[in-house]
Amino acid sequence: MTEHKVVSRDQWLEARKAHLVKEKEFTRQRDQLSRERRALPWVRVEKDYKFEGANGQESLADLFAGRSQLIIYHFMFGPDWDEGCPSCSFWADNFNGIGIHLNHRDINMVAISRAPLAKLETYKKRMGWTFPWLSAYQSDFNYDYRVSFTEEEMAQEGLLYNYEIRTFPSEEAPGISVFYKNEAGEIFHTYSCYSRGLDMLNGAYHHIDLVAKGRDETALPWNMAWLSRHDQYSD
Repeated sequence: MTEHKVVSRDQWLEARKAHLVKEKEFTRQRDQLSRERRALPWVRVEKDYKFEGANGQESLADLFAGRSQLIIYHFMFGPDWDEGCPSCSFWADNFNGIGIHLNHRDINMVAISRAPLAKLETYKKRMGWTFPWLSAYQSDFNYDYRVSFTEEEMAQEGLLYNYEIRTFPSEEAPGISVFYKNEAGEIFHTYSCYSRGLDMLNGAYHHIDLVAKGRDETALPWNMAWLSRHDQYSD
């Protein structure tokens, strides 16, 4: 941790108020960005995607659960994996308890992975999560929304992820996709984000950003090298 200047309370207050000006400007910019995000054009979903969930086979329309808006978290959990991704597990620890609040704003939220449902349910029980989690094991859904990659794609020098051609170390990737269903039952894809775009869903990271050391990840081999699943920390 770098050395910090220690000042009087009045000097601290002066510096804090100067920084508050920047924070308020950032808030205004974030609000404007959110308005522009909501104004993006939509794409009609033409495929009839099917998923396996707690209620058996469910369509994309079923996942709205009576609401008009749907948020899907693409959770990295490949069909042959024994556990879900540690980073996605960190994000998922932020999801418990928010469903009822989202439901009261006409939103349903679910997680989707390519692992078979039995693996998802076992891991979900282990982690103590309550949010809906479905399997896209026999669906093109994850491939179409660019969070799963074929063997042919993985063999290439680069693949399409986060709207650019790049290398990626795994056949599964994280993301968020958002959908809207109108009164006629038509479904539209309204938004997707990946990589650092997922930060907005991780309340724990926002707490960490408030403290003196911040994320404190720059000296690590990779950003989240410190991270463990919540039942695997040594203390």
